[in-house]
Amino acid sequence: MSAADYASSGRPRARRGRRGPAAVRARLFRVFVFVAIAVLLVIEIGPLVWLGIQSLKTNNQFYIGSAWSLPHPVDFGNWKTAWTTGDIPIYFRNSVLAVFPALFLTIILSLAAAFAIEVMKWRFANVALLVFLSGLLIPIQMTLLPMFTIFFHVHLLNTLWALIIAYTGFSLPLAVFLMVGYFRAMPREILEAALLDGASIYTAFFRVALPAVSGAIFTVAVVQFFFLWNDLLLSLTFITSNSRRTIQTGLLNFTGQYGAVQWGPTFAAVCLTILPTLILYLILNRRVMRGLTAGSVKG
Repeated sequence: MSAADYASSGRPRARRGRRGPAAVRARLFRVFVFVAIAVLLVIEIGPLVWLGIQSLKTNNQFYIGSAWSLPHPVDFGNWKTAWTTGDIPIYFRNSVLAVFPALFLTIILSLAAAFAIEVMKWRFANVALLVFLSGLLIPIQMTLLPMFTIFFHVHLLNTLWALIIAYTGFSLPLAVFLMVGYFRAMPREILEAALLDGASIYTAFFRVALPAVSGAIFTVAVVQFFFLWNDLLLSLTFITSNSRRTIQTGLLNFTGQYGAVQWGPTFAAVCLTILPTLILYLILNRRVMRGLTAGSVKG
């Protein structure tokens, strides 16, 4: 067979025909993935964009125009009103004073507990881990009345200490679970070499184990920060004084007498509440994702 006869035969075309359906399926799958990502972006980012637009409207525009209309004119005074007359700085301060001490206690206690459970092997280590994990199964609502009674008798109601204790208690189960995974993924030979060189268990913990899981500490702190900063239920239950409210419960002050609401400053206050977690996520999301998956891989 000559080259011309071979070129005119249908073999190459048949081979391309066999590849055609697979290429079409792959192209359709890529289109489906792009459409799904676009829909998810609209679902996630759309409310944030809408919230920012509403925070720039005057109060009359909420009653005259549509909820989807653009602000005209743009009113940046809503942000100033929310910050100055809505006591937002006080609520920010209270949230910081409640969240960061709770984060510090959570990290310290979860590190010690995870190191004892995973590294210092003892008889009831698995039982202790199950006790901590059982905390993930207890709904917060079931503990509100017992905690309220205890805090009332020890005179901790309407204090930030009540929030610090409650935040620490509810953050520990997940923090211990994550830390145990990180210590499990850490090469055991490092600790064994330190102990063989004469280091005590405390020296191995502070000088070997902690530097090895420093990324885990950062990840757990950021994840817990998201949960604690957005808390509403505990703060609403244990705090009654306006001067001690956190940022989430402080938004309730934007409801005026007889339920009247100044919608522009209210949306601006919500934007101010979201900004810390949004900025933190945009800056640190890749590092947090890497940290969350690091503990699942055995080193």
